[in-house]
Amino acid sequence: MKKFLTIALVLMVMPVLPQERGGVVTGGASAPVRDSLNRPITAGGFVDGAPVVFVDKTVSSGLAAFRHRSGRPEKKYILEVPSGGVALFDYDNDGWLDIFLVNGSTFEALKGKEPAPKAALYRNNRNGTFTDVTAKAGVANERWGFGAAVSDYDNDGDLDLYVTNFGPNRLYRNNGNGTFSDVAASAGVLLGGWSTAATFGDFNRDGYVDLFVCRYLEFDPEHPPEPGSLGAIEKRFCEFRGQTVMCGPRGLKGTGDALFLNRKDGTFVEISERAGVSDKAGHYGFAAAWADIDNDRLLDLLVVNDSTPNYLYRNKGEATFEDISYASGFAFNENGREQAGMGIAVGDYNNDGRLDLYLTNFSDDYNTFYRNEGNGFFTDATAALGLREPTIPFLGWGTGFLDFDNDGFKDLFVANGHVYPGVDQYDWGTTWAQRPQLFRNLQGSRFETVPPATGSGLAVVVPARGAAFGDLDNDGRIDVVMNCIDQAPVVLHNEAAGKNNWLLLRLIGENGSPRDATGTTVYLTADGRRQRVDVMSGGSFASHSDLRLHFGLETATRVDKVEILWTGGRRETFENLPVNTILTIREGKGVLRSSSMVD
Repeated sequence: MKKFLTIALVLMVMPVLPQERGGVVTGGASAPVRDSLNRPITAGGFVDGAPVVFVDKTVSSGLAAFRHRSGRPEKKYILEVPSGGVALFDYDNDGWLDIFLVNGSTFEALKGKEPAPKAALYRNNRNGTFTDVTAKAGVANERWGFGAAVSDYDNDGDLDLYVTNFGPNRLYRNNGNGTFSDVAASAGVLLGGWSTAATFGDFNRDGYVDLFVCRYLEFDPEHPPEPGSLGAIEKRFCEFRGQTVMCGPRGLKGTGDALFLNRKDGTFVEISERAGVSDKAGHYGFAAAWADIDNDRLLDLLVVNDSTPNYLYRNKGEATFEDISYASGFAFNENGREQAGMGIAVGDYNNDGRLDLYLTNFSDDYNTFYRNEGNGFFTDATAALGLREPTIPFLGWGTGFLDFDNDGFKDLFVANGHVYPGVDQYDWGTTWAQRPQLFRNLQGSRFETVPPATGSGLAVVVPARGAAFGDLDNDGRIDVVMNCIDQAPVVLHNEAAGKNNWLLLRLIGENGSPRDATGTTVYLTADGRRQRVDVMSGGSFASHSDLRLHFGLETATRVDKVEILWTGGRRETFENLPVNTILTIREGKGVLRSSSMVD
């Protein structure tokens, strides 16, 4: 404990290091890394004959018809770069995950000179294909979209959808008949300006989810920032490795975040300032997640900021939060430096019952693994876990913990892609389009890179942004969907070899818990191994993953025990459950049936 207190005190007095050059914080220019064919490792390094984990099913799934669009190809302005969230959720309650893809926009569309690009909702046909139902559902957005989060905010049994935009946001209330209604204005969550990511969570344990929205910076499309414009943007904030690029985020004014308390009548009230999470410093918010990081049954709030220190707000249980960002070790990396944070993964990687955190960052810097040491303290364990060097050439966005091989330990996936198209013109060892990365968890001791088999899903080279995780075909293996800027998305079907067992749980809350069980913690014990998985909304980068809980069981043939800590406070235990199935559990009612049959 003394060790962590010492670290905390040092960080609390440590000044923020000045940004020497560029609009983003990086670790300094790194030497190019190339593969045997002299390709940058970000777009190469493919291994002939390596085991295939993911297969690219974009074309056969029907999602290749979607085209994301965000500004012009040259990406002259920062608004054109970060769009691309994705959400996996069962909008029609048929037991199969559907896919929502956020779309961007253009300056011409903002001025009404051309039609705005449309977001898309794809219904799962239960046979590996999806049908575009956007028009019928009424969720085209047609604003400059960035992210999406899902929850049942009104506890009516149907999942609702929140979309963050540059401009007014959308709250699409699920009507229960395949259609949605935008109620953002009447619900009081419209906002404005530039919102990036959102996350739902019942932080005050009243049975209704609340909403947090992180926001980025002030941007005027009529007067976009140019190097030296109005004397406000210094040249150094519009450069990367000595070359002129888009300006920002450094040098531009950040925007505060927003917390909305659910009034339980279909409306929300904004309480960020009195709750202590308003971000008065104006950091550049990119990702957020509600998670109980100290195991006190209260949801804490994590906010990942671009080029500024991260936030960790501890829930005090009185509708207020304590900022422990610096004291916890989460604000900076092990060098005491802020990073250009993009996305966040939350999960218990070593099965010790504590939630750990993984943050994606800019190229020439490493993605950061924060190991939960208990009592609200985190240490940067990136190097010790073997995760530091492999990510430095890449620019990470969406990320998540997923047990891709069902061995009972959570692995890591990262979606990558640069923000400067011009990097392809230089010998810097990085590229605009990049391949994703998968790291196998070696039973909680270290991670190892899963080689990208030539021609497989890990060898796709795309400018990825958002990434979401879930079992699209209910076969017990977690699949991945990435949204990619200015092109089609990528659907990665999990075809990892092996016959390890699994269990998928769908939870329904009652008696003081949100209906969708957001914030609930589940411990599963099988063959002497105890795992933790939490029901979470949002996370990754501006994306949302399956609310169902997936457990890899390795060779266990029965589940010895499932302990459920419902958000409302109830604790329930179930024993001797089957494997390789999807179970629905309702709070206070027990195991109901397979999730392929819903009530």
